[in-house]
Amino acid sequence: MKKYLGLVIGIIVFLGVTTWISIGNSLNDAQQECESQWSQVENVMQRRYDLIPNLTASVKGDMHQEQKVFSELAKARADYNGAKTNNEKLKADAQLNTSVGALINVIHEKYPKLNSDSRVHDLMVELEGSENRISVERRNYIQRVKEYNKLVRNFPSSAVAQSKNMHVMNYYQANSQAYNAPKVDLD
Repeated sequence: MKKYLGLVIGIIVFLGVTTWISIGNSLNDAQQECESQWSQVENVMQRRYDLIPNLTASVKGDMHQEQKVFSELAKARADYNGAKTNNEKLKADAQLNTSVGALINVIHEKYPKLNSDSRVHDLMVELEGSENRISVERRNYIQRVKEYNKLVRNFPSSAVAQSKNMHVMNYYQANSQAYNAPKVDLD
């Protein structure tokens, strides 16, 4: 009987140690998942940080070119509408014809290409896509933290976590500036 008692105790100790190690490994894995996921959140935020100013500058360049063409046309039209004498009307008409001709050439030749509308649309799509990527990665991070925190808090893994000095992690929290919508300045 003593022989079997020693064997049973040995098996219980072996199972206890194996369980302890398995739980410790699960906790380590969950912690690594959280840290890895947070790194991915930072990755997509860095992407946005790098990409959006460059896209905005590109759109501003297109818009500036179009503003120049259309403001010259608008000025010529205003001059024509404000002309009082025949000579003023002839001069304004010549300027209007030149502006319209320039616009037709620009549209016909597509150089410089008038495309700010599509570029602004592309910018909006990219902004939305960037924000969606960040939102998805934050949600994934929150899920990983939830899984990790459950391991840290639930018995028996809480005993292993406590022995390894592992504590619950904080969930993602927006900073106070996140309550204000960001501004995209195209001026």
